[in-house]
Amino acid sequence: MATKTDVIIRPALDVDALELAAFIQPFVDSGKLLPRTLDELNELLPSFFVAEVEGRIVGCAALEVYSPKLAEIRSLAVSPTAQGLGIGRRLVAACIQRAQDLRVLEVMAVTSADDFFIACGFDYTLPGEKRALFIQTRDRL
Repeated sequence: MATKTDVIIRPALDVDALELAAFIQPFVDSGKLLPRTLDELNELLPSFFVAEVEGRIVGCAALEVYSPKLAEIRSLAVSPTAQGLGIGRRLVAACIQRAQDLRVLEVMAVTSADDFFIACGFDYTLPGEKRALFIQTRDRL
């Protein structure tokens, strides 16, 4: 069984695309992640971080930068066999660090794991009176 020190967090590389696609498929099948074609993944690879143990991907997350003001943490997933090692927190921290390096002002996460993101320092509101509101258009097409 892996330990925290066995886990490496690194930016995704071109050679990771196929393994990353296979890794996220069970999360897509369960409705936790959006489906991605291999072409989409190849295009998004520069925004991804992967967690690996002994050369095998056990987690991933992406930071999608929308503007200098806003980025989103997306596609966060950790293998059930590797949970409890702090991998999710380390992937979120890598995304936040990248946002800081790029001088992005705010990072958001759309999630069903509220408690996890709150533990990582996220909150439901932005400073002052600002709130994020959404409308789902795909059901209206």
